[in-house]
Amino acid sequence: MLKNELKILPKDWINILIIGILFGFFQSLIFYFLNENLQTISTIVFSISTAFFIAIFAMILITLSNRYFLPKIDKKYWYVISLSFSFLSGFLGFLVPYFIFIDTKFEVIVLISTFWFNISVVVGFLTLLIALILHQFVSLKNKNSQIEKEILESKLKSLENELNPHFLFNALNSVSQLIYSDKQKAENAVLQLSKFLRNAINKESLVTLENEILMVKTYVNIENIRFDNKIVLHIDDYSNLQLEKIPKFSIQLLVENSIKHGYLGKELNIYIKFDKNSITVLNDGKKSLNIKFKTGLSNLQNRLRLLNIGELETSIKDENMAFSIILKKDKN
Repeated sequence: MLKNELKILPKDWINILIIGILFGFFQSLIFYFLNENLQTISTIVFSISTAFFIAIFAMILITLSNRYFLPKIDKKYWYVISLSFSFLSGFLGFLVPYFIFIDTKFEVIVLISTFWFNISVVVGFLTLLIALILHQFVSLKNKNSQIEKEILESKLKSLENELNPHFLFNALNSVSQLIYSDKQKAENAVLQLSKFLRNAINKESLVTLENEILMVKTYVNIENIRFDNKIVLHIDDYSNLQLEKIPKFSIQLLVENSIKHGYLGKELNIYIKFDKNSITVLNDGKKSLNIKFKTGLSNLQNRLRLLNIGELETSIKDENMAFSIILKKDKN
C-alpha cells in the first residue's frame, strides 16, 4: 500500500515541469513590467533558468522525500515534510540561478542584488502555496477515484453473487441421489464440487484463462453426473493465452448456457475456440435465432463492460450455436 501511495507517475513529472515553466514565464512578465530596463533577453534567460531549477529541485526533493524520508516517518507528518520540500524547491530554484549569473551584467541581477534573499523566500512561499493548492486538487481527485473504484467493486461483487445458485442446487440434488446408488461416484462428485467452490470463492474478479478452463472442466464433470456423461467438451489449444485475464465464470457461464438451452436429451458437443481477439463457445444442440440476454448473459455482459474487457455476441457458426466474448484490443 505504501508503494502505491508514494508512486510518482511519468505524467506527474511532466506536470511538475509544466508548472515550473509557467512559473518562470510569469516571473519574466513581472520583471518585464517592473522596469523598462529589464525588458531584455537577459531577463528572459534568467527567468527560464529559474523555472528550470525550480522544476529540477522539485523532482530531486520529491524523489528524496518519497524514497528516504516519508517511508521512515509517521504518515501524519507527511503533509509538513512535503510542504517544506515544496518551499525549498522554490527557494533553491531561485537562489541557484542568481548565484550562477551573479558575475554577469544582467540588469535583473543588478536590480535584485540588495534583496535577493527576500525574493528567494517569497518564491519559496509561492511554490509552497502552489503545492498546497495542487495537494487539495489531488486529494479530491484521489477520493473520487477511490469512491468510483469501491462502487465498481460493489457492482462486480453483486453481479458475481448472482451466479450459479441453481447449478449448486442441481449439483447437490445429483449428489444426494448418488449416495444410495453409487457411493464412489457420490464421493467423486463431492470432491469435484469442493474444488469448484474453492475456486468460486476467490475474491478476484479477473482470473487467468488457464484457471477459468480448469473451472469449466470441473463444472462439466459435475454436470455429467446428471447428464450421464452426455456433455462432451472440446477445447482448442490455448497455450499461448494461458495468462490472459478474463472475468471469473465467463466461459463457465457460456458453457452452462449451452447445456441449459442446447441439450436435447442426446450427446451434446461443446466447443471452446480461441483466437487473438475472441473466445467462442459453440454447441451442436438446439439452435435459436432469437437470443434474449436474461440474468446469466446480462450478468456477463455487464461484467465485461465494467471491467472494460469486451463485449458478448451470439451467432450461428457452421450450424452450431455460438456465444463469443469479443475482447478489446487495448484493455486498461
